[in-house]
Amino acid sequence: MTIFALSNMKNMELRQLRAFALAAQTMNFSEAADKMCVTQSTFSQTIKSLEQELKVELFHRNSHEVTLTEAGREILPFAQNTLQQAKYCEDRVLDLMQLRCGTLNIGVTHSFKIVASDAIMLFIRTYPNIRLMVYYKTMRELLEMLEGGEVDCVLSYKPDTISDDIESHTLFDDRLSAVVGISHPIASAKSIALSELKRHSLALPAKGMQARNILDQICHQRGIDLQPRLEINEVTPLLQLVQTSSMVTVLSRSSIEGHNDLKAIPIEGSEGLMTGSFHVLRDAYRKHSMKAFVDILVQATTVHKRMGLLD
Repeated sequence: MTIFALSNMKNMELRQLRAFALAAQTMNFSEAADKMCVTQSTFSQTIKSLEQELKVELFHRNSHEVTLTEAGREILPFAQNTLQQAKYCEDRVLDLMQLRCGTLNIGVTHSFKIVASDAIMLFIRTYPNIRLMVYYKTMRELLEMLEGGEVDCVLSYKPDTISDDIESHTLFDDRLSAVVGISHPIASAKSIALSELKRHSLALPAKGMQARNILDQICHQRGIDLQPRLEINEVTPLLQLVQTSSMVTVLSRSSIEGHNDLKAIPIEGSEGLMTGSFHVLRDAYRKHSMKAFVDILVQATTVHKRMGLLD
């Protein structure tokens, strides 16, 4: 059935495939029609014309729900791949305009935000006609977006495990550290044992943030149970809090860049080592704008290393 159906795909339009993929994603024709900015009747007719073209039904419909037929499930990956290839084609055409237009989508983890800020600002100044979309989310969310083609690259600390479909490239080495205000009693320490943190009032990054993931892993390995009084899913308010209080947080050393009133104290043990990286989809088309951004990012991290801001 699939071979027969695919043999009849020669006259299909991208508009029909987009409608089919959206309907398969939402399982709701009304919601999918809204996303395509058309009426529900127009959307339904688009799906119907595609089914007539293929000579198969793609959806089971009743008054309560919409579900994919066997043919729909079989054809969906081909439709998604065709749409992705069409997107790559569009990206290539935009690149022919020598970075005079286009959009670059970058994912940045919360823990990596400060490290990436200089590169982002320099890219904006260097390529004023490229629209830059920056998404701040957890690493897991961003890597899912990367695999789904929603972002062109992700900036984060390298995870322990990563999909075979993703390439990771090292930018710099960093270290998990206890971060305190410069007047805090432990600010002068050269390093600190993880167990010692239990004696202090802790404000930690929320679960899902990369620094917290690494911290929880180390605590589990060492049998240490930290009890934070506060958890926040943003780096900036964490830094503001420890700056104005006696609380302690745990972040990467580079997270305090530019904050002269804060001190990062390395946590003892090799488990706290962190690798700053950028991640791209393996074998996917690389936008010229993404290559330009990575060049700027590499230059920025090299300068930071020379200034002693990164290990």
